[in-house]
Amino acid sequence: MATARGTWGYRDRFGDAFGRTYFRRFGPGVVSSVGIGTYLGEPTDAVDDRYRGAIRLALDSGVNLVDTAVNYRCGRSERVVGEAVRGASVDREEVVVATKGGFVPFDGSRPDDPARYVRETFVDTGLVDASDLARGSHSIAPAFLDAMVDRSLDSLGFDSVDLYYVHNPETQLAVRSRADVYDRLGDAFRTLERRRAAGDVGAYGVATWEAFRVPPDHDAHLGLAEVLARAEDAAEAVGAEDHGLAAIQLPFNVSMADAFTVPAHAHGDDTVSALEFAAREGLDVFASASLGQGELARDLPDAVAAELAGETDAQRALNFARSAPAVTAALVGTSSPENVRENVAAGTFDPLGASAFDAVFR
Repeated sequence: MATARGTWGYRDRFGDAFGRTYFRRFGPGVVSSVGIGTYLGEPTDAVDDRYRGAIRLALDSGVNLVDTAVNYRCGRSERVVGEAVRGASVDREEVVVATKGGFVPFDGSRPDDPARYVRETFVDTGLVDASDLARGSHSIAPAFLDAMVDRSLDSLGFDSVDLYYVHNPETQLAVRSRADVYDRLGDAFRTLERRRAAGDVGAYGVATWEAFRVPPDHDAHLGLAEVLARAEDAAEAVGAEDHGLAAIQLPFNVSMADAFTVPAHAHGDDTVSALEFAAREGLDVFASASLGQGELARDLPDAVAAELAGETDAQRALNFARSAPAVTAALVGTSSPENVRENVAAGTFDPLGASAFDAVFR
């Protein structure tokens, strides 16, 4: 597991190579404000090789945050992450590794009949009850989530993972009420609190695509106040001194800034954006889709680019995302060494100040 000594030592190794606040507090340690993601790409050996090299290069160059999930690239991404960490010139204690559970994972390749695979591998074996599945592929039931933590640790080859997300819980809203989903999140959090107490998980969070950035009347909305309350209840239920809900993940970029602009979450007498809620409650925010899955690396609007620091559109887009209030790190997926170097170099620029960040929206 990442440690304060390990991550601070990693930061010190790079001296003044990066801009102001490139490394940021996460728990007792620090994490780079550019992280590498592993979502995109076909489940092939060739893509595995490219990712393995890209992650090793990132780790050796000043990125100590790697994001993955049990289902990414049919389970291959977690395996590659573990191999890359072991193969890089870093210690495990220097690297923050985040993964996720919620979607049913395949095992290395896409089965010819996915529904049959899910039934035979997960339902018939008792790993998940069919009634807990949403859209035939998603569950946050305690037994399933417990099994996914074990699967992730096995795939990564680690004794523990630093941050474990409940993955896209809004998927459950397709088949059950919002109140029921909150209850199920509470059950999931109790499972993760127990795994945290056992030392398998350092902290946990919720990774979403829509839930936290859409307005309250949207079908996919989940309120952060209720999510946080369920984490507090879960900690109390297992006898923990404090809850382990440390982070949220959501998409945030120049073209998808809802997490900053949409008032969607109750906080006291206010209704605030997801980023404002996180800032008030001390939750770390990890921004996914920082480059809009590559589109902003090529087509950043000129008027926006003029307000942002960086030598390329990709760097400017990354610096926008990591300059947002409450954002700890911007995640970008790549298996290209050239893109890794470009993304890491974004961190040599200072983040935007509040007034400069606001100017992007004018």
